[in-house]
Amino acid sequence: QVQLVESGGGLVQAGGSLRLSCTASGVALRGMAWFRQAPGKEREGVSYISPNGQFTDYVDSVKGRFTTSRDNGKNTQYLQMDSLKSEDTAMYYCATDFIGGAWNDRKKYNSWGQGTQVTVSS
Repeated sequence: QVQLVESGGGLVQAGGSLRLSCTASGVALRGMAWFRQAPGKEREGVSYISPNGQFTDYVDSVKGRFTTSRDNGKNTQYLQMDSLKSEDTAMYYCATDFIGGAWNDRKKYNSWGQGTQVTVSS
């Protein structure tokens, strides 16, 4: 049974930092991603990391501010979020079991976490 557990969300002031974690169990080593969804908006891909961690990609709006990484020994991926802005406020979801194609296509992932809320106050 696949299980993804996210943690690390919270309330932070603009310009601050948060670190999200996602621990996976019951799933083979695959590409992992972070998505986010703000109220009334579509769920968008934020970052992707390949199974060995050598390839990463980001949505343009977070490049230079967010960094994704993973520890395969712990089956965990991370999202370090710096210089946070109010527009980063959203529910953040961990996704894995990537089947290939565009990494920011939510339909390409078979396993999802329950989400962790990130709120940035201005």
